Amino acid sequence: MFRAPLVGEASNDPRTYGKTVFETDAVRAWVDERAGEDDVLILSFKSKMNTIGPSVIDGITQAIDVAEQQYKALVIWQPTSLKLGTPGGPFSAGANLEEAMPAFMMGGAQGIEPFVQKFQQGMLRVKYANVPVVSAASGIALGGGCELLLHSAKRVAHVETYIGLVEVGVGLVPAGGGLKEAALRAAQAAADAGATGNLLQFLQKPFEAAAMAKVSSSAHEARMLGYLKPSDTIVFNVHELLDTAKHEARALAAAGYRPPLPANAIPVAGRSAISTIKASLVNMRDGRFISEHDFLIACRIAETICGGDVEAGSTVDEAWLLALERRAFVALLGTQKTQERIMGMLQTGKPVRN
Repeated sequence: MFRAPLVGEASNDPRTYGKTVFETDAVRAWVDERAGEDDVLILSFKSKMNTIGPSVIDGITQAIDVAEQQYKALVIWQPTSLKLGTPGGPFSAGANLEEAMPAFMMGGAQGIEPFVQKFQQGMLRVKYANVPVVSAASGIALGGGCELLLHSAKRVAHVETYIGLVEVGVGLVPAGGGLKEAALRAAQAAADAGATGNLLQFLQKPFEAAAMAKVSSSAHEARMLGYLKPSDTIVFNVHELLDTAKHEARALAAAGYRPPLPANAIPVAGRSAISTIKASLVNMRDGRFISEHDFLIACRIAETICGGDVEAGSTVDEAWLLALERRAFVALLGTQKTQERIMGMLQTGKPVRN
């Protein structure tokens, strides 16, 4: 007995396979027409490197709306994971900086804030959808692509998936909810360990991962870095990625999936933890291990992930942490060195060290 061919495994083109439910210039939502397979909506991006701009966010929101009304679940999967038969394409290279540039040229750094806020709201829509949203990742999932994974109900990753928050490479901080999720998960881990009085201990690893733009060398390392949970699934055959994600999505739906309750009382480490982190950063700057601008970016990350200028143990909600992300992002975007990093990346595809 041999199993039936999977999507992309035979001669079919994964970019056009299945029945299209709706399609825009940015995304395609579709279903597998095989018997018993059409109960899960699948969303695929069409942008270069599957980057996420306002039009993709609109597509994600529309797909969730449709899935909530007509399907058991939503799976986000990219045909580029197969590269028309050759594994290795990206899940998402992150936010689409080029799509945001017109807003920057017209309104300066402040003109970008609505773009950032829309991105954040899109991620919250994923997290609090009334149907499970399962992301099926392979290749790179960087920046906003990583944040999309963090907000999904579950993740299914090919073993060769490279995940990380890399915004410091363009002089920015993660601002799509990545630092907010890091703070939330650290608070949950501290509560589980009965160590709520020592939040910094649980923030150290995610802070270093974001400040150093660490990218996992595999899905297994992504689990160690906290980008994947122990309950997430890792597959070794990239052709099984989509089918496995659909099975996981159906299982969540069959178990009576409900979205998490809004996090309205997140304990944060506050100003004392920020001071501790900044003290170590001063040593790195003075020892010339990091530049002055790297120091500034890392300080902004510390301020955000620790919950801002509040007493240790204070409780905040997600909106507070997202506002801190936006404030740090906009402030850095207004600096010359960050603008140099962004233009260097857009023009050469390589990071600028300044």
